[in-house]
Amino acid sequence: MRLKIRLKSENGISAFPLHYNSLIQAFIYKNLDDWLAEKLHNEGFKDPASKRQIKFFTFSRLIPSEKAKIRAKHIIFHGDIYLIVASPYNEFIQSFASNLLKKNTIELGNEILEFASIEVEATPEYHEKVLVKTLSPITVYSTVTTADGRKKVYYYSPFEDDFEKLLLQNLKRKARIWFGEEIEGGSIKPYKVSKKDERIINYDGYVIKGWDGIFELSLPPKLYQMAFEAGLGAKNSQGFGCVEVYEKKL
Repeated sequence: MRLKIRLKSENGISAFPLHYNSLIQAFIYKNLDDWLAEKLHNEGFKDPASKRQIKFFTFSRLIPSEKAKIRAKHIIFHGDIYLIVASPYNEFIQSFASNLLKKNTIELGNEILEFASIEVEATPEYHEKVLVKTLSPITVYSTVTTADGRKKVYYYSPFEDDFEKLLLQNLKRKARIWFGEEIEGGSIKPYKVSKKDERIINYDGYVIKGWDGIFELSLPPKLYQMAFEAGLGAKNSQGFGCVEVYEKKL
């Protein structure tokens, strides 16, 4: 399921650092029941095959109702702000929504915002082939060893074959954990992506590279569900890989 949250500032203007992913992640954890926040933060869900842990939620960037402006290393929003949060984990959706509904205002960074509304949205209806638009960048990476023995993170671009390969491996890992079964097949292709769509995010001092754009998905139903509810690619719980339907392809 997905939540669409609408926030308002008292004077219609709000400002955030250019790199605010960690602020939103902290806001989400703060508005979960304590036991659930602790479980997700410390444990997540472990893949028995790879031993990797997945949090099983993702979120969008802040979506302005009017065009945002950049000033002095800050992003300035005018009017309402929207945030999409998605997860296949019903307890997560219910906990987050119910805790928000108890509040009139919320704290996000240095801003005190009015909690205006929240909508629960179903996962988009399944289509064998669909175009999706990124609501937060998709990141795909590997940790490699350099010639001198150092560890280095290599981020892939959508124009490399391994980008699709690792995206599908990631989705299949999520499905293996969530549904307890191996699911084969599927493709994820860049449809309208250019070099200008690369995004470099500073997350608490660490550089993460990702890609915006429009992608063509052709996935089995359970991988399709994971793409929309758990996110595409890695670092979903840090605000990467949230997508929405751009156009159905028949």
